[in-house]
Amino acid sequence: MPDQKHIVILGPAYPLRGGGMATFNERLAREYIRLGHRVTIYTFSLQYPSFLFPGKSQYSTEPAPTDLDIRVMVNSVNPFNWEVVGRELKKLAPDLIIVRYWLPLMGPSLGRILRIAKKNRKTKVVCIADNVMPHEKRPGDVWFTKYFVKAPDAFVTMSEKVQSDLLMFVKHKPIQLLRHPLYDNFGDSLPKAEARRYLGLPETGKLILFFGFIRAYKGLDLLIRAMADPEVRAQQIKLLVAGEFYQDAQPYLDLIRELHLEDAIILRTEFITDSEVRYYCSAPDCIVQPYRNATQSGVTPLAYHFSKPMIVTNVGGLPAMVPHKKVGLVASPDPSSLAAQIIRFYTMGENHFLPYIEVEKQHYSWQAFAESILQLAHDHQG
Repeated sequence: MPDQKHIVILGPAYPLRGGGMATFNERLAREYIRLGHRVTIYTFSLQYPSFLFPGKSQYSTEPAPTDLDIRVMVNSVNPFNWEVVGRELKKLAPDLIIVRYWLPLMGPSLGRILRIAKKNRKTKVVCIADNVMPHEKRPGDVWFTKYFVKAPDAFVTMSEKVQSDLLMFVKHKPIQLLRHPLYDNFGDSLPKAEARRYLGLPETGKLILFFGFIRAYKGLDLLIRAMADPEVRAQQIKLLVAGEFYQDAQPYLDLIRELHLEDAIILRTEFITDSEVRYYCSAPDCIVQPYRNATQSGVTPLAYHFSKPMIVTNVGGLPAMVPHKKVGLVASPDPSSLAAQIIRFYTMGENHFLPYIEVEKQHYSWQAFAESILQLAHDHQG
């Protein structure tokens, strides 16, 4: 295998807002560049029609990265565009296309682009499958996914749950499980008091964090109900909610008011920019993921990077990444179990978890992830 490869990453990136996949793709690109490869990112000029996008804006207000070759080309709903992008990639003839798949809605566009690109008989395609079946189901999901999965040569998943879902669609192609690398691109952690001061929060006191876009499957309502537990109240624990609502906010606001939790819950429900992530993730004692269902979560590697213990629910790939009573605690997705583990966390003390976190986080390197994908593409002989 020649030392230098030309790699195309096909998926979200700037000017789309950071958040899981855009941040991941840009960080993966930088790792390949560091390893001596040439990288081009093809991102979306239109990712979602506005009526399907649940947030306020799809686009970043931060400066464009100056160290990455990002081409803003893909329109997810325009078949003529798919032909243009596919032909350009066919002519470019990269050694490898790494494509992200997270939503069946993207199946037709990405599937068509890849079919055209591969006509050069040179380019291999490895798909990083974040989800195979979405958290919120829609008509056409199965058909779109069936169409898409015929295009890649091999697949990477980051949880056993996605691997299991993928096996319903893919029978005779390599599938490799790789753990989600640490998000180490938001800067170093800060002293807790400094982060809280920056955020305008009290510098002392018990504080837990819910971080990320707010959607029904993430179970924020379960965590709010857990905050009403008498023992949680008695310990004067506060919950910081940091992330934009991707659904109607009113039921959450009504629940907080109904349970008289206005003084216990701090809402920062605007989009959290990349430059602010380190403050939010440095401020709490632990990070809670109260999900009703999950595949894997980008919040977990974020918590690892900032050396924060976690409380997660026993759904999807979450418990596998958070060894119980070591890196964090595992609860059932219900308010009483979450409340019990919050109390248990403070009984055990934050310092109990920190040595385990430092050991466990060594297993999640970007270099190992990037090289595994290259090896997977190299091994595929089909």
